[in-house]
Amino acid sequence: MNDKLLSERLKMVARFVPNNSRVADIGSDHAYLPCFLMNNKQITFAVAGEVNEGPYQSALNQVKRSGFEDVISVRKGDGLEVIEPGEVDVITIAGMGGQLIRDILLGGLEELLGVKRLILQPNVAAHLLRKRLAELDWELVEETILEEDEKIYEVLVFDAGNGSRPYEGLDGMELQKNLLAGPMLIKEQNSAFKKKWESELIKREGILRSMEQAETISERADQIKNERDLIKEVLS
Repeated sequence: MNDKLLSERLKMVARFVPNNSRVADIGSDHAYLPCFLMNNKQITFAVAGEVNEGPYQSALNQVKRSGFEDVISVRKGDGLEVIEPGEVDVITIAGMGGQLIRDILLGGLEELLGVKRLILQPNVAAHLLRKRLAELDWELVEETILEEDEKIYEVLVFDAGNGSRPYEGLDGMELQKNLLAGPMLIKEQNSAFKKKWESELIKREGILRSMEQAETISERADQIKNERDLIKEVLS
């Protein structure tokens, strides 16, 4: 497979896949990621899962063109229903919203048995994954943020372990801040991170100005104010 077919965000996902893994790529689209991993001899087996017919056929064709039909199983189904418990040890899910990724994982808790690592690339709402997976004792071990084609992406890596470890000693606003923006990303604060949160701050301040002009007083306004204050803390 031509490595140029893989986007930079998916190459970042691939970077966190341990050698000799058995991987399920959920929402695999053209199966570019499992083909890339297999081509680099990084994995021994993969499931490429797709719920929609078009991407499912694209994945089948890509796997066939790449000559990996014996080691990449393309399956049509919803979320984690495409795998059996214990069949894989790594799950990748990229290019969806954080809420959808969270719901896919919560809907497949039985299939997560035996899985050692989750590599997730949410397009939005990464904080929902940090919070819920910590509660399920998935430990955030790596996270990165990058810009590609004027869009900003986060990649979060969770290992089965102690979900509270990255947030030990944090409470109140400090805990909220770290769940929102990521404890490792906050420490690094690269250019993509700053660009994202400066943009998010501008959005919140714009919403609040509109509410003030409309003389809107609501729980929603309080929520936006809280988010604005958190983002200011993140950037401070």
